[in-house]
Amino acid sequence: MAVKIKLKRLGKIRAPHYRIVVADARTKRDGRAIEEIGIYQPTYDPSKIEVDSDRAQYWLSVGAQPTEPVLAILKLTGDWQKFKGLPAPAPLKVAEPKVEDFSHLFAKAVAGFEDSTTGVAITPKAKKSDKAETEADAASTEA
Repeated sequence: MAVKIKLKRLGKIRAPHYRIVVADARTKRDGRAIEEIGIYQPTYDPSKIEVDSDRAQYWLSVGAQPTEPVLAILKLTGDWQKFKGLPAPAPLKVAEPKVEDFSHLFAKAVAGFEDSTTGVAITPKAKKSDKAETEADAASTEA
């Protein structure tokens, strides 16, 4: 039985993400897999690539053949070089969470808010006397 390491496509029409799977060469692209060994999400900036290195090394050692896209991914992660005994590539670029400092905008907004208000309501609240409310309630129950 010929075993391949290939990509299994998931996701919506214009938002693909893939699982790196080990499967029989005769199965469909999204068919049954023997094992999932990683993920690849190309729509992220930078692309998210996670490969279980131990499992990839095992499957390569027992003769599983990677497809061309998976071979490129394995070269990026360094698993192919490790399998072949070549020097390791440069580390992958890891996306850092974007943390923007909006404290200056908040301070500016608060300062503008304090200057424009006087602390009183713009329109006075209408007050009804208690007698008028009770009379209205009594009239509605009688009718």
